[in-house]
Amino acid sequence: MIEPSRIVSRVSLLEFDVMNAAEKGELYARIFRKIGVYLGKGEIPRALKELDEGMKIAERNGDSKMAARFRLEISILSKTAEPAK
Repeated sequence: MIEPSRIVSRVSLLEFDVMNAAEKGELYARIFRKIGVYLGKGEIPRALKELDEGMKIAERNGDSKMAARFRLEISILSKTAEPAK
C-alpha cells in the first residue's frame, strides 16, 4: 500500500502537527459542512464565526490558499448579511 506523503504544519513555536493532505482535506470539509448547516438554519453570525476559525486554522497550518478561501467566503457572506439600504 502506498502511504500519502506527510505534511508538517507549524502549530506553535514549540509544537509541530504532522497531517497528510487527505487529513487536511477532511478537516476543511468538516468545517465547510458545519458552516453550511449554520447557513441553512439562517445562523449567519455562527457561520461567520466558523469561517473565521477555519481561516485561523488554515493560517496556523501554513495553508495560505485555504486561508484565502475562508477570507473570501467571509467577505461574501458579510456583504450579503448587511441589510440593504
